[in-house]
Amino acid sequence: MPNRGTAAGAAPGSGGVKESGGGEEPARQQRQRWWLRGQTSLYNQPVMLLRAGCVSFFAKTPTLFVYCFNKRFSTNKPTHLLTTAAAALIREPSSSKLSKKARYDSPEGKLRGKLDTCSKNGDLAEALRLYDAARANGIPLSQHHYNVLLYLCSSCNGNGNVSEKLDKVLVKLGLERGFEIFKQMGIHKVAPNEATFTSLARLALAKEDPEMAFDLVKKMKGCGVMPKLRSYGPGLFGFCSKGMADKAYEVDAHMRECGVLAEESELVALLKVSVEAKRDDRVYEMMHRLRAAVRQVAEETAGVVEDWFMSERAVKVGRVSWDVEKVREGVVKGGGGWHGQGWLGSGNWRVARTHMDEKGVCQSCGEKLVCIDIDPKEAENFATSLTSLACQKEVKGDFRRFQDVWEVGHRYSLVSACKSDLYFYGLRLQISNNELKLSPLIQKWLQQHGPFDAVVDGANVGLVNQHDFNFFQLNSVVRQLQRMSPSKRLPLVVLHKSRVTGGPAQYDKNKKLLESWNKSGALYATPRGSNDDWYWLFAAVSCNCLLVTNDEMRDHLFQLLGTNFFPRWKEKHQVRLATSNGRPELRMPPPYSIVIQESEQGSWHVPTLIGDDLETPRQWICATRARDASSRCL
Repeated sequence: MPNRGTAAGAAPGSGGVKESGGGEEPARQQRQRWWLRGQTSLYNQPVMLLRAGCVSFFAKTPTLFVYCFNKRFSTNKPTHLLTTAAAALIREPSSSKLSKKARYDSPEGKLRGKLDTCSKNGDLAEALRLYDAARANGIPLSQHHYNVLLYLCSSCNGNGNVSEKLDKVLVKLGLERGFEIFKQMGIHKVAPNEATFTSLARLALAKEDPEMAFDLVKKMKGCGVMPKLRSYGPGLFGFCSKGMADKAYEVDAHMRECGVLAEESELVALLKVSVEAKRDDRVYEMMHRLRAAVRQVAEETAGVVEDWFMSERAVKVGRVSWDVEKVREGVVKGGGGWHGQGWLGSGNWRVARTHMDEKGVCQSCGEKLVCIDIDPKEAENFATSLTSLACQKEVKGDFRRFQDVWEVGHRYSLVSACKSDLYFYGLRLQISNNELKLSPLIQKWLQQHGPFDAVVDGANVGLVNQHDFNFFQLNSVVRQLQRMSPSKRLPLVVLHKSRVTGGPAQYDKNKKLLESWNKSGALYATPRGSNDDWYWLFAAVSCNCLLVTNDEMRDHLFQLLGTNFFPRWKEKHQVRLATSNGRPELRMPPPYSIVIQESEQGSWHVPTLIGDDLETPRQWICATRARDASSRCL
């Protein structure tokens, strides 16, 4: 019988499946031959088939790639590779389960499991008992073992179920044994890492020795270990609590030198020690660093800010006269909302908690806040980083997941497979680290149908104050946005494929609605297995338009986007949805920036996290000085 391809077990070009030594095929090979015969019926067709748990590649040359997950046909190993690109689509088998079990059942593995349980429960006493027993029995300890022990010693929490007197004994024991365990770690030549040094720094803080904690951080670079923000905490907070302002500034300088950015807890500690030390120049610096890094402050930070403005030292600082043009130049250079020229004015500060009206006018002093512009270059860079991040997260790495890729791309012919990419007419699907990336599909789609004036997170809008998905509510929002649009075009509605094909979407009225959006190029259905958040965010950033969603975008996905540009972009583009008498109402972005602002007259407005601007007004701190004859503008 003529052969139509290279079968499993045969060399390329050999013409078929090898026979057994006796001239008769084994039953398993016969079943493989029967299966391959059915699969090769489309010989020479440039398509990709997904069948019965197997991937079959056919090209214009009689070369076949088979990877079978069915135990009757294969041993879970690829029998032949068509191309490097094809190989990249298949994930290699993991290491043997037997070796994993052996590691887990070894004395070191059992000790690790028990220590992890102690760490979870905060049980220092049991962890120390296990450590002593391991040393007595000659069980070698790894870096992980030592780090868990040091973490528990530095936490000094006891087990949570003992008396206060015994808890104090455990705290003392943790401090004593912690440094002893680290010494033993060095004797056994186990290399420390960042977690090791951080735990030691916390032990030093528990001994009320911030100098030692900071010295440990400085030694990290000599060991080839880069410190993290948490590594600096013990030294910084220790110096701040002791009122040692200069030493705290030294830690801060070391942080910045190593590229470690302080967050609100570190900045408020530095602000507080600066207020207590009456270092008005440092207070001014920390206020602006809070403005750049935090934007809206927590209640603890708000209290420290109020303490400063109501202090005797704050009354005495400030320029009596200043150059107006220089101040305005600073405002323009900074992008608006601050000038950076130092404290302006003189005399007592009037400090009040207040809120802004819809136009951004302070209800305490009557000053209007400004809307700080976003640099177009920053927006472009953010879109690029968002695309890169979405590509990393929106991948179809295993067999079941990338079925949707071909559902999206089945209408395109596979024209070639090369080393690093699969090419479709008009589209390139990149293959990297054995993963297939989807981003070009949405990018291509947006180029064809965009730009849009608004993007709607369909799933979120259709469920606001609803038990079930409500197409009527979604359509009402779409129509409102169309009326608001200068071009009167429909906004882009992003819905997951399941919302478009199942549930309420099956009703005739909703079907017609979806069809009309689709014909107008105003509907994008995200594929199965994907996170639609990436799609509506990418579309809104790419089109530089409004985004309608009540999603506060605070989960881990959005944390990946950073705290610098993204909050500013969200503030200027997010439209929220409220309901009044059962009807949806759009809450447009505020005409001012919700960030610490320093005015040209020297007043300050500090937004807090109290209030959400949707149901309740946000609370602001207003700090102003009375303008009198002694204050002159040059």
